Amino acid sequence: MAENKIGSLEEEALKRKERLQALKRKSEDGKENKSEIASKLPKPKFRSYKPQDESLKDKVLDSAKPGNVEAEVQDQLSAANTKVVIEELDISNLAPRKPDWDLKRDVAKKLEKLERRTQKAIAELIRDRLKQGQHDLAAVVNMATKDQTNSPT
Repeated sequence: MAENKIGSLEEEALKRKERLQALKRKSEDGKENKSEIASKLPKPKFRSYKPQDESLKDKVLDSAKPGNVEAEVQDQLSAANTKVVIEELDISNLAPRKPDWDLKRDVAKKLEKLERRTQKAIAELIRDRLKQGQHDLAAVVNMATKDQTNSPT
């Protein structure tokens, strides 16, 4: 077991040496890259600064000249001068609405679904009564419409 520990310690020492050598190579490569990076740095551009040094005066940019804005202003003025056709106003949009109009709007979909179910149920009841043969067709339809008009909704 002691030999086993010694072997593992030696292996760990070798791994440590390899890591150190890798770090050393990496740092040497980094030094070489720093010199390359220094040569790749952007050159200064002087827009509003006037350098005192003669070697930097060739880096000065010409002063900016304002662009022609008249064409843009003319376009905006012509767009503003065009007459906008106002659609006819609908009186229903101008009139004040009842306080519960939004509730009615929200419930309308549910009421449509319930109305369809109601019609299906009425049709099924009519079919059932016809199958029983107790009444003739006209009497059954009239009875169903009376039930519908008398029901409180």
